[in-house]
Amino acid sequence: MSPRPRPWYALKRWMYASGRPNAVARVLNGLGEWQYRHGILTLGGRAVTLEVRGRVSGRPVRFPLVLVRHGGQRYVVSMLGTTAGWLRNLEAADGRAVLHAPRPEAVRLVAVPSVQRPPILKRYLELAPGARPHLPVDRRAPVDAFAGIADDFPVLRIEPSRR
Repeated sequence: MSPRPRPWYALKRWMYASGRPNAVARVLNGLGEWQYRHGILTLGGRAVTLEVRGRVSGRPVRFPLVLVRHGGQRYVVSMLGTTAGWLRNLEAADGRAVLHAPRPEAVRLVAVPSVQRPPILKRYLELAPGARPHLPVDRRAPVDAFAGIADDFPVLRIEPSRR
């Protein structure tokens, strides 16, 4: 028997119903981005702000993410899947971004092959309760269960920038 969804799952899904944040989610993301960038409530270093240049505007776009440490590497995950706007911005910027955790660090984000994603996705769900409504696997499921969704949820390894 699978666990019952928590009531806030419906709220989280509503906040991203179109695949993009609605007005409520934008306000909450803005607050999270600001506090993480300034080192406030960073959840033990797991909460970070990623800054990437907007592909259309050219202006910096910042948003909060959960940093996953696994196997000696650092990763970020797109909880909204492959169509998230920040992924398109990142692709246009050739993976170059700035990670604020809270000090700014020039980084390059590199896509992780799908076959390597399952243990990282599992760890991500353990660390990021806000992402749980968006990934269709329970965080307590075995790592093998994450193989079925690995193609749909990009994982990016954080590397130092080569500027």
